Amino acid sequence: MRTRVYGWRWRRNPLRRRSDVVEAWTVLVVAVLLSVVAPLVGVAAGLHAHDLARADAAAQRAERHQVRAVVVGDPPERTSPAAGDRRRPYSAQVRWTEPGKGVRTAWARVPAGARPGQSVPVWFDSRGRSVAPPPDAVAVWQHAVTVGLCAAGGVATAVLLGRAIERRIALRHRLAEWEREWARTGPRWNQPRT
Repeated sequence: MRTRVYGWRWRRNPLRRRSDVVEAWTVLVVAVLLSVVAPLVGVAAGLHAHDLARADAAAQRAERHQVRAVVVGDPPERTSPAAGDRRRPYSAQVRWTEPGKGVRTAWARVPAGARPGQSVPVWFDSRGRSVAPPPDAVAVWQHAVTVGLCAAGGVATAVLLGRAIERRIALRHRLAEWEREWARTGPRWNQPRT
C-alpha cells in the first residue's frame, strides 16, 4: 500500500532539500502563469489585433467601392484539376455603368460559377484596379481569435519550456546535494563495526 503525502516540500522535514523548496515554488508559479497570465496575454493580444484589423477593414472600405457588373467574357479555360475548383473566384471581363463616366469594361475577380450575362458584385480600388472585398466583421473576429490563441499558446510554450529547463537544473542541484550529504554520512555507514 502506497501513501502519498501532499505538500511535503512545503513542510520542514529532514529529507527536504533546498532544491525541493525551489521546485515547489516553481510549480506554483507555473500554475499561476498557465492559468492566469497566458489567458490574459491571449485576450489582450486578441483585442489589440481586433482593433487593428477593424481599423484596417474600415480603411479598405473607405478606399474601395463595390459595383454591380455584368460578366461579358467567357470564363477562362481550366486545364488543371486545381484550377477547375468551382468554389474559387477567377478573373473575367466585366462591364458596368458608372455615373458620369459612362460604360466601363475591365478584368475583375468574379465569384465562382459566374456565367456570361450574369450580374455580379465586383470591388475596385481608387485607381480602378480589381481588388478583393474588404474583410467583414467575421473575418476580423477570426483574425483576432487566431492572434489571441497564438499569443496564449506562445506564452504557455515559453512557460513550459522554462519549467523543463528549471526541472533539469533542479535535478542537477538535488543530485549534488545528495552527493554532499552522502560524502558526510557515507563513511559512517561503510566503516566496519567493532
